[in-house]
Amino acid sequence: RRQNAKIRVDQLKYDIQHLNAALQSQMNRAASMQRQELEREELLNTKFTTNAASKESETSILINNAMTHQESLTRVNSHLDSVLAQGAEILGGLQHQSATLKGIKRKVLDVANTLGMSNTVIRMIERRGEGDKMILIGGIIGTCIFMILVIKFFT
Repeated sequence: RRQNAKIRVDQLKYDIQHLNAALQSQMNRAASMQRQELEREELLNTKFTTNAASKESETSILINNAMTHQESLTRVNSHLDSVLAQGAEILGGLQHQSATLKGIKRKVLDVANTLGMSNTVIRMIERRGEGDKMILIGGIIGTCIFMILVIKFFT
């Protein structure tokens, strides 16, 4: 009997919660309908005048927030364009430097060969260049990961 009574009590609690939710929904719907009716009546009772009428009754549209938002978006767009242009310039500079350094490397190797430097010294220099390249790539990856973490942290 206790078990049946407990089941009935639980069922009544569930029914009460369900009925409360339905009542709340109906109250929200009724409040929305009432608000819509008031807004409709207010709109129908509004007296519109021409722009030539007095300054107090002049009709105006409030778009300051939208204009401010649009100006902000325009500024952000121009800043992003300048950042992209700067990045393109930097990439072009790096490509130019790479070509210059390749030419310098070729000339240094030619001079080293004419001076009679051993092949082992030349290979050691090349291995050092490869090691420096790996350090550079690791630094780039580390910097990218750091930037992503900062962006995730602040957003």
